[in-house]
Amino acid sequence: GRIYLMKALAEGTLELDADAVRHLDLCLECRGCETACPSGVHYGKLIEQARVYVERNYRRGLGERLRNWAINSIFPYPTRLRVMLAPLRIADRMGLRPLLRKLAPGPLRDWLDLLPQRDLRVEVRGDDNAPQRTRAKSGVAADAPCAVVHHGCVAQVLTDSENWNSERALAAAGYRVAKLGRTVCCGALDLHNGNVGRAREFARTNVREFMRCDADNIISAASGCAAVFAAYGDLLKDDPEFADDAREVSARVADLSSLMIARGHRFTNELRARVTYHDSCHLAHGLGVREAPRELIRSIPGIELIELAEADLCCGSAGSYNLTEPAMAGALVRRKADNIDATGADYVVLGNPGCELQIAAELRRRGAKTRVIHLADFIALATAPPRP
Repeated sequence: GRIYLMKALAEGTLELDADAVRHLDLCLECRGCETACPSGVHYGKLIEQARVYVERNYRRGLGERLRNWAINSIFPYPTRLRVMLAPLRIADRMGLRPLLRKLAPGPLRDWLDLLPQRDLRVEVRGDDNAPQRTRAKSGVAADAPCAVVHHGCVAQVLTDSENWNSERALAAAGYRVAKLGRTVCCGALDLHNGNVGRAREFARTNVREFMRCDADNIISAASGCAAVFAAYGDLLKDDPEFADDAREVSARVADLSSLMIARGHRFTNELRARVTYHDSCHLAHGLGVREAPRELIRSIPGIELIELAEADLCCGSAGSYNLTEPAMAGALVRRKADNIDATGADYVVLGNPGCELQIAAELRRRGAKTRVIHLADFIALATAPPRP
């Protein structure tokens, strides 16, 4: 229905009113319809263009404008996000999070639930000092393929262990790990919200840095970011200065599990656990990566992998969707959590920080014992030496 709606708006046969905008806003941009469509329609491009049209031609209410301004002004900039979260970090150290949650109104309480407490997000990192990082990278052949991990914007603030553990996993698999001189937002948030101008500016900066580091493979711990990198060739196709490099960058995008499997990585430690796997939308529907993470998880000695019902159904995170459309996002994550509960798994592994925060918040509300963990952190857990 949204394709017909977009066509009518483009042809001028339908007015861009509140109902039309609402229908477009409710789209998750999960791109699941692309997987299901027998005609191969690139719906993701259509909805992004439609949202550009909406933002240029429709005036939202004051509340929506303020909310969107706050999201767009803070989330793509790690320093601003750290400053905004500093009071909450102080409250966590003082043990005041439960009191804050009790006093907060409903919407703010839901936002608080999404933010992980510091002790929960670093306990599997295992590389909190530079010497360990150096040791993890030693012994890699000088002619080995090179990979680089883009640390993202929100990810480096809330889930930075996933970036470092991705680098450690790549080094353990025999890759040389490059570093970016500068990291900026991938542009996904702007593309989803119709701000294509700033998305292209972020893309140009990232393309320049990717080409400068000359890595053979580009990965991100956030599958949504990786899918945007893979689309840089299309996003900058009309830019005479960056078009060729953008296509080259898009061709180098990969994912952690595929790269480790390509190098024939073998796990030696045993980790006895029941595990299920959630397909992050842009990893499955955007990049077409489904089996590689499962194959890698199954290769860990002691793991029992249990298939998750509706594994590729969106959890409702969808970038900032869980902040802008909490009712729909809540319905989706409850359905996802029901399916996870049915597996009886000890861990649900996934490949996107947004999914991790969304699903973990719902499981905490239920008092569930299943732990939500990113694939990179799970690899670190599986390869960590046993504690004495």
